[in-house]
Amino acid sequence: MDGIRENSILVEKKIAEAVKKSGRRREDVLLVAVSKTKPVEAIQEAVACGLYYLGENKVQEIMDKYEPMKASVQEAVYWHLIGHLQTNKVKYIIDKVDMIHSLESLKLAQEIEKRASVKNIVMKVLVEVNIAAESSKFGLRPEEVETFLRQVASMKHICVKGLMTVAPFVENPEENRVHFRRLRELLVDINNKKLDNINMDVLSMGMTGDYEVAIEEGATIVRIGTGIFGERDYFKV
Repeated sequence: MDGIRENSILVEKKIAEAVKKSGRRREDVLLVAVSKTKPVEAIQEAVACGLYYLGENKVQEIMDKYEPMKASVQEAVYWHLIGHLQTNKVKYIIDKVDMIHSLESLKLAQEIEKRASVKNIVMKVLVEVNIAAESSKFGLRPEEVETFLRQVASMKHICVKGLMTVAPFVENPEENRVHFRRLRELLVDINNKKLDNINMDVLSMGMTGDYEVAIEEGATIVRIGTGIFGERDYFKV
């Protein structure tokens, strides 16, 4: 297995090619390096390669890594919580993360609003959509998203930046193209309705196995773990 630097160079090359194919600029797509189960030393190496946006699935991992990373790297790093977030854990990461990708219930929105208000911050969030209707996945159904956005639009300490989805695990990434396209179309459709306080421009979609297709279909954030850090240590999951 190649090292983190070699992996990041390869991923960067593939992102650049996909961006060019989609007729956009490289700066239109943010790479979030997903470091779940990986030690601080590996994350430090990723930051040294210029990967300043870090994703974690679990609140506990952000809490464990936040202070060691803050003390050990000079560069500013930005944590993204990309996994399912329980309401009782919002308080632990509300002032540590730059963005929450997994808003999918009014109860969670209310808790984020409450905790962000206490800290006097505005939390950037993405609404998670179960675009492929998988029973094992979290997220709103596409037809629920507009109503949900109307419910959270008045919350002063939440800023909805866009939509996120976790596409099915497939051998052929082309199979997920339809899901990525549907998420982009959903974002466009909702923006066209000009809801008060809602103007979304972020699509978080695409992971190691399918990020090139996701970019071709309009992804503005891709979440890549294995492609950068190598296989995960599942004993730590």
